[in-house]
Parts: sequence; structure tokens; C-alpha cells
Amino acid sequence: MSVDLARDGAIYTITINRPEAMNALNTLVLSELDAVLDQIVADEDAGVVIVTGAGDKAFVAGADIAEMRDMGPDEAHAFGRKGQAVFNRLASLPQPTIAAVNGFALGGGCELALACDIRIASDNATFGEPEVLLGIIPGFAGTQRLPRVVGSAKALEMILTGQSIGAQEALASGLVNRVVPAGELQQEVLRVARLIAANGSHAVRLAKQAIVTAANTSFAAGCEVETCLFAESFDEEQRKRMTAFLEKRSKK
Repeated sequence: MSVDLARDGAIYTITINRPEAMNALNTLVLSELDAVLDQIVADEDAGVVIVTGAGDKAFVAGADIAEMRDMGPDEAHAFGRKGQAVFNRLASLPQPTIAAVNGFALGGGCELALACDIRIASDNATFGEPEVLLGIIPGFAGTQRLPRVVGSAKALEMILTGQSIGAQEALASGLVNRVVPAGELQQEVLRVARLIAANGSHAVRLAKQAIVTAANTSFAAGCEVETCLFAESFDEEQRKRMTAFLEKRSKK
């Protein structure tokens, strides 16, 4: 298997495990990632999903050039559609997702990180969309997600030059949420994941849904969705948590 899945309580960790190929994405890896997502979707208790790459050199160094080299337009179309479909499934998970970016996140690797909700990078991480250097363009929604995260100007610079940026520039451009020393990456990612997992699971999912809606609709329509989701959050879990809060406050 080139994609590993581990569970710690409500936290799942997906690891792209092809360190000998810098965790490059090929058709088999995409299929295995899709199958792993099936397992997570089937688990109602899944709270947070972490995505990372095996080894200390790369998160994912890109799509597998050896596989792409001899593709024709029809094969490339199918490959791009498959990558987009799997990454869209990841992006649409109801659970919050965190990319733990260690080392290179290039091409498909950058696109994989972009499909996650939160991106935490090691200080040796490198991000880029270097596809034009190979005579192609990003094919796993990079031309769509990157501008939405860093703005059109920065996305155009990165994609049209094919040049990579380091972790601190990625932080300054809003591509990542934070940067930590390489040796502290997993610890920091788990800390954030546990903070999220400790909250009301239904509320966390509804909050993610509301925020995702905001990016794809008007302010007024988004507010209406928020009101509906706010009302939906009032359930048994909400009552237990509010009761515990009031009881704790009354004892002070």
C-alpha cells in the first residue's frame, strides 16, 4: 500500500507512503487515497483528518512524471479528472482536515495541501506549482484553489514562473497557517487536531460547512445558511456542554 491510514481516538492520519519516489502521486496512489477516504466517511466518530507524507524530504513532490511522460491528451484528461475528484472528496469531508507539510509540496503535492482546511508547515517546507517547467499546467485544481487562497496575483506569479517558495514566504502569502521547526511538526499538528477534536463534533462540522459556504455565495446568502446551521447546532450535545459550563461557573 502506498497510502497508510492510522487512527488515534477521533483523529485519523493519512500518510502518502512512497518515500523512494518523494511520495509522488500516480494513478494507484490516487485510487488508494480514494479508498482511504471511504473508510473515513464510513466512520461517524471521525473528528479530524491529518494528511502528511512519509519521510522527512517530501510531503508530496508532485504527480508522477514517469507515469505522465507518455500520456496523450485523453489519458491526461482522465488523470486530471481522477486527481480532481479525489482531492474534491478530501476537501468536502465534513471533518476538518490538516495538512502536515514536511519538505517538498510541489505540483500535485501543493494541490493536495490546498485541498485541506488548515496547512501547517515545517520550516524546511517548499511549495510550488512548477508544471509549466515541464510543459503542462496544474491539473488537480491548482489553478482554481491557489488563487482562492493567496490571491490571483501571487497565484499567477507562482504558476506562470514555476518557481517555488519557502515556508516563510508561504506563511506571509497566506498559503499556510503557521510554520514550526521540522522536528516539532507532528507535535504541533496533533496539538491543533486535539484542540479541534475536543470541541463539539457536530458544531465543528457545521462551522466548517458555514465557512465553506461563505466562499461560494453572497454575504446575505451565507448569513442565511449560518442562521440555519446555528439553529441545527442546538441539540443534545449543545445542552450537555452548556449545562457543564454553567455548573462549572456556578462553583467558582
